[in-house]
Amino acid sequence: MAQRHTTTVRLRLRYRFDNLVAGGTTALIGWFALACLAVVVPASTVLVWADRAAPATLSGRLAAVWVSVGQTLKIGGAVGSPLYVLASVALALVALLFVSTLVGLITTGINARIMLLRRGHSTVLESGHTVVLGWSDQIFPVVGELVTANANRRRSAIAVLAPKDKVEMEDEICTSTASVAGAGRTRIICRNGRTTDPAELARVSPRTAKAVLVLPPEGDTGDAQVVKTLLALDAAVPESGGAVVVAAVRDTRNHLTARLAAGPGGHVLCVDDIIARLLVQTAREPGLSLVYQELLDFAGDEFYTAAAQGLTGRTFGEALLSFTTSSVVGLLRADGRVALNPDPGTAIGADDRIILISEDDDTAVPADASGHVDEDAIVTARPRTPEAERLLLLGWNRRAPLVVEQLDQFVGPGTTLDVVSLADVVRMRRAAGDARPRSHLEVAFHSGDITDPELLAKLDVPSYDSVIVIGETGHEAVPHQAAPPTPAIDLGLAPETGTETDDRTLVTLLHLRAIGEAAGRELSLTTEMSDDGNRLLAPARAGADFIVSGRLISLLMTQISESPCLADVFEELFEAEGNELHLKPVADYVRTDREVAFATLVESARRRRECAVGYRLRAEAAVGPAYGVRLNPDKGQRVRFGEHDWLIVLAES
Repeated sequence: MAQRHTTTVRLRLRYRFDNLVAGGTTALIGWFALACLAVVVPASTVLVWADRAAPATLSGRLAAVWVSVGQTLKIGGAVGSPLYVLASVALALVALLFVSTLVGLITTGINARIMLLRRGHSTVLESGHTVVLGWSDQIFPVVGELVTANANRRRSAIAVLAPKDKVEMEDEICTSTASVAGAGRTRIICRNGRTTDPAELARVSPRTAKAVLVLPPEGDTGDAQVVKTLLALDAAVPESGGAVVVAAVRDTRNHLTARLAAGPGGHVLCVDDIIARLLVQTAREPGLSLVYQELLDFAGDEFYTAAAQGLTGRTFGEALLSFTTSSVVGLLRADGRVALNPDPGTAIGADDRIILISEDDDTAVPADASGHVDEDAIVTARPRTPEAERLLLLGWNRRAPLVVEQLDQFVGPGTTLDVVSLADVVRMRRAAGDARPRSHLEVAFHSGDITDPELLAKLDVPSYDSVIVIGETGHEAVPHQAAPPTPAIDLGLAPETGTETDDRTLVTLLHLRAIGEAAGRELSLTTEMSDDGNRLLAPARAGADFIVSGRLISLLMTQISESPCLADVFEELFEAEGNELHLKPVADYVRTDREVAFATLVESARRRRECAVGYRLRAEAAVGPAYGVRLNPDKGQRVRFGEHDWLIVLAES
């Protein structure tokens, strides 16, 4: 009961205090003055009466109490006639009011400035920095890769503008880049604002930046946001500056619009197109996703350009063995044109630059490697004719028609593709352009839930040569009915979200793993995912092929922002026509009964009009982190290859 009584008194006192505060400024001042007097006057009286040197008379002691109270409350405490005392108190109160007002104004101004800085509305005064516009999950790999790229630079800065709280952005980015090497050398500056407003866009100083990256936001309106941001950027910086503009849109139908908004100097990546091409390339040649991941990551070996020192007038074929620790793949002509894997007899001009794969831009040093070539180890293999295959596509989304189209260009005649999805079969056929003739691929569409283990068991998945899993939402299949004539064909599925599609993909992978274990064999599996974090949860064998759309596009954007000429390089790599990376049997190039230097494989590939850039060892295919992939090895390094090892080459399709 005592505890209950104490709690009740406390609540009553708090209630009265709340009422006092609610009474307004005048009431607060009055009560505060009374509280001060109630404490100061008794305390001053005790001090005076306890002082041995205090006056002996009562009037003298009362005057001493007044002086003590006046000094304590800073109201003078003068002694004299009533008029004199009143005037001194009035002056002290006026001075106190003036000083308090001045302190209040200064405090208010400082607080306003602090709040302005916390809101991120001040202008960034940097030059040669990188600007990132927009906020999505891609911001973290983009900033991480930029930090890694700037690790060898003394002063570098990244300015981020997004409609998000500045402090929250800084905390999230700091947490994600804490383990990145060189994070302390790059300053990350966040500003709050709409990326579609030219005035707010100026807060990150795009006019003086070296590169501007426009990230596609999540949601159905993300591409429209990218286009508006590019238009706002053009309004904020109307004259053509030195900044490289790199943007990305998801839907292929918005690609041309975004390119027009970016202008002739801008680079716009199409997420759907690139992901579809890489899915198909990896499904055709397992392990290729690991090669691209190593090639696009700044932590490993990547593309650079180097001056043609001492190579002017010589041929491209001779240049292939002119760098011991770098792999030559093409030429950057004086007029800006990129020539990947040109004819070995192509002459190198004085103003040309060599496109190569190297550990860093300062490691591309010419050094002749032709002395390491073993002529006796080189073999000549017959060209392999594409054979008919059985392929399985699990899932359907906006990128699926592009996957079907790309497969038709890569596979051999007579190849069949079975598509299984919750989407309406009739609409899938229309989206895939079933009315158009295909040269190599026969496609059959089936309705079903790819997360259903009974359905997967009936498909006899181990009998397929390759399986592709792409994300889709979990809506029930709709009845077959004619769709309205619109540019975008409604498939009867809900809008894609990375979380939902990845969740269903993880469930499908669980069942596929069980099917593979029951069959006693590894499935040739290529999986599309949106979130790199979900890839770590995927129930798949070590070194499996995953195409993580967000991370892949982030890596491409950062590579192009650091070296704009790479835009043409990547465009050709991801096209069905032209040159692209391949994994080919090592036994087609050299003998496998002896150790050979990598220079021997480079020479053997040159005679087939190919550029050898690395290899993959089957014995290490399940051992991380490289999973057997070795890009740009030293050409003097000797390796004994097996019959089932692969050579990574840049060659025509």
